[in-house]
Amino acid sequence: MLFVEGNIMLIGTAIISGLMLLWSFFGNRIRGIKEASCVEALQLINRKNAVVLDVREESEFKTGHILNAKNIPLDSLKERIGELERYRNQPIIVMCRSGSRSSMACGRLSKQGFPDVYLLSGGMMAWQKSTMPLKK
Repeated sequence: MLFVEGNIMLIGTAIISGLMLLWSFFGNRIRGIKEASCVEALQLINRKNAVVLDVREESEFKTGHILNAKNIPLDSLKERIGELERYRNQPIIVMCRSGSRSSMACGRLSKQGFPDVYLLSGGMMAWQKSTMPLKK
């Protein structure tokens, strides 16, 4: 008991860190966001005509992107969501550099009633690491 009283800040930090780690693993599932690996995303593109939505900034997009990806930066998504209306019945794969912005975009699309939205796990960094094709 004396140890707990003497190290309450350390114990609190450990508990909060553990909860944050759990949230990073299960947060998207709890929020109902489906994730797709690079291989799964490629299968969705090839087999189900999935649309790739790249929510990175235009300057990032120009350095390299997935073939036929639509670029709508996250900050503009709310105003430009109408551009995706014709893809409502297709799977939409949302990606950014690492996965954090695309997670927010997936939530926005789901709230707008898009039924088949996927987050590209690891984003562009994972896509490049998997040596998947890019257009520059």
